[in-house]
Amino acid sequence: MEQFQVFTDAVGGSVGLSALVSTLPLLTFFIMLLGFKARAHTSGLVALIVAILVAILGFNMPTGMALSSALRGGLYGLFPIVWVILTAIWFYQITVASGRFEDLRLVFDKMGNGDVRIQAMLIAFCFGGLLEALAGFGAPVAITATMILALGIEPLKAATVVLIANTAPVAFGAVAIPITTAGEVGGRTLEQTENIAAIIGHQTPLLAFFVPFIIAFIIDGWKGVKDTAPAAFTIGLSFGIAQWWTSNHFAYQLTDVIACIVSLGAAFLLLRFWNPRGLEGMRSRLGLEDTRGSEEIHLPANRVAMALFPYAVVVVIFGLANLGSTIPTWLKSFKISFPWPGIETGKLLNATGGEVKTDYSFAYLNNPGTLLVISGLIVAIVYMIFNENGRYSLTWGQVGKEFVDTVYRMRWSAATIFLVLALAYVMNYSGQTVTIGEFFAGLGGAFAFFAPMLGWVGVAVTGSDTSANALFANLQVTAADRLGLNPDLMLAANTTGGVVGKMISPQSLAIAATAVNMEGKESEIFKKVVGWSFGFLIAVCVIVFLQTNILSGLAPVVP
Repeated sequence: MEQFQVFTDAVGGSVGLSALVSTLPLLTFFIMLLGFKARAHTSGLVALIVAILVAILGFNMPTGMALSSALRGGLYGLFPIVWVILTAIWFYQITVASGRFEDLRLVFDKMGNGDVRIQAMLIAFCFGGLLEALAGFGAPVAITATMILALGIEPLKAATVVLIANTAPVAFGAVAIPITTAGEVGGRTLEQTENIAAIIGHQTPLLAFFVPFIIAFIIDGWKGVKDTAPAAFTIGLSFGIAQWWTSNHFAYQLTDVIACIVSLGAAFLLLRFWNPRGLEGMRSRLGLEDTRGSEEIHLPANRVAMALFPYAVVVVIFGLANLGSTIPTWLKSFKISFPWPGIETGKLLNATGGEVKTDYSFAYLNNPGTLLVISGLIVAIVYMIFNENGRYSLTWGQVGKEFVDTVYRMRWSAATIFLVLALAYVMNYSGQTVTIGEFFAGLGGAFAFFAPMLGWVGVAVTGSDTSANALFANLQVTAADRLGLNPDLMLAANTTGGVVGKMISPQSLAIAATAVNMEGKESEIFKKVVGWSFGFLIAVCVIVFLQTNILSGLAPVVP
């Protein structure tokens, strides 16, 4: 049986030279994306070709194994990653097609007691987080930006608010697929992946707490912060606590869903007993009209309930799928699993001579994508039954059309994910990633401080925390193993570091600019958010470093 073993000094007998050559695929990807302004899927394809050439010519990997590795990674990119994102967006589109989403928007209009600063927190942070949890891929920025703009907030402020709000929820976005990807690419078990989520649940709530205050500051300066402090405190604290609890004690895939619902509920309760201050001064400073005397749209309780119904269904379905051991075990029994041709387990050996597990496995029932399909079908049936005499019409034809349309809209995103995961697997299986990791291990204990920067750079360039984890997960694990650090903590660092890079990624900037009618002025938005991104990044670096020593209790080790 033909075998291939990884050698970290394969190029010129030098780890340093081998690591330098191993960076060529990543440099190619970034140069194509930023230097040549190529599309993401084009950049991914060129980088994949370079990775295959480096694997064959630099690390002496057999051509057949290199190509097979690419296909193995690409298939994982499609199932489950693309499958999860596709079904999440489809689920959201069902609510739009039914007309119930418009009612949800009106719910936010009525909340906030006429204070656009608080309404912005609820829309950009709470509801945006819910969209991030279910759809991701720019949907939260695009949708909430238009809603914020409708409040009368100027375009540049609206774009800045939604980009900063779309930070803390990103790690658990698209039903936590970035974390699932980090665990898979990093070679972690299910228990270790859940541990990664738990560690992130000790990091992102610290960011989440401050986001509502920042939103108030961006919209109305320090006066806005003082006037809305109770609301900002309630929203940020309730979101952070719920995010911590869900990621550590429930189903980490539902972290953002529950955190957003809890923070919305907490805000609703607060606003029943407390009214924001300084409304007249705020309207004067922001140039807003007093609309309190205008006719309000009556929103009955049943319409509010039906608007919120889809998200309750998601919580119940995911909760049942993760309840105890009987149901999860039964669901996991339905899976496709087989040895991957050309690189069957036993053919690939890591740098220490151990076998690399390459078998492909897809649990087609016990995965977020399928659970979202089940949730979506339940929602569709209920919406068809309770259509209020055709006011909220929804047909099976519309449900099917939304799925087909989503597949079509996602075609290039799906291609990008396929190619980025193919690139990641070629680099991992050939030894390129582990070589870079071994080289970075030379930083010693300081690596823990700089680890989040890799995720930050990855997301800033690719626009995706999932892609950044696919690129750097194995590198983080390798460096951690060499330095005696907690690999799960380093994977969490990569993920959380990526979270704060989202706001400056070209894709996010373009989406925000388009949503607020500022096409071609992305640089203006960039200048407004880049300082916040750097500030958050330093905070994450400090948190991660502290979790390696005095706060090690917040980063448990799972063998």
